[in-house]
Amino acid sequence: MGDATFREAHRELVNGGEVQFSFGPATEPPTTPEWLRAVGRAIADALETIGTAIMWLFSWLPEAPYARVLLAVLLAALAILAVWIVAARIRSGAWRWPRRAGRDAGTEDDEGWIPAEEPARAWLNEADRLAADGRYGEAVHRLLLRSVEDMARWRPGAVRPSSTSRDLAGAPALPPAARGAFAQIAGLVERSLFGGRALSLSDWSRARDAYAGFALPSDDAR
Repeated sequence: MGDATFREAHRELVNGGEVQFSFGPATEPPTTPEWLRAVGRAIADALETIGTAIMWLFSWLPEAPYARVLLAVLLAALAILAVWIVAARIRSGAWRWPRRAGRDAGTEDDEGWIPAEEPARAWLNEADRLAADGRYGEAVHRLLLRSVEDMARWRPGAVRPSSTSRDLAGAPALPPAARGAFAQIAGLVERSLFGGRALSLSDWSRARDAYAGFALPSDDAR
């Protein structure tokens, strides 16, 4: 191949555009936002502090391997507990400690399920308005719905989609003071919705008294 032929072939190759012979300036990588840098530094500082604290704790232990293993297990358990407490706070909106599996539902802590006075009165007034129109079945059903909603807020996981009103009436999470009232209200709702029997004023009065008896024990609510 002569020089002229080679130059012509090279010219066609350059002008053909199939091969890139010239390159523009390199594109600079995007700049990391300052807030992200600050977050990264904060995380790094926190991890460094935690690591320093752990090493300091280990320095006080004897050289026996079991002592270091026990400390590692203890730290892992504390970390799991902290994660559980934070997750429970996010899920239920309140700080809660883990419960013992065999704990009775009748302890003082379970008394906290009883609704606060203000919302309990509001729900009772809401049902009263339905009963005033002669809609006794709807009024009793409204009290049941409010009770279930309140139980779900205070005892996450106690109310499942498959739970019946009878299941809820016997749930361990339900305080003993509320079980009788809840069972009575649930029974009237079942009779009305599934039994096809209309509720009377006396039925409503019994349900109302039962609800007020555990939700507003210091007030006759009538």
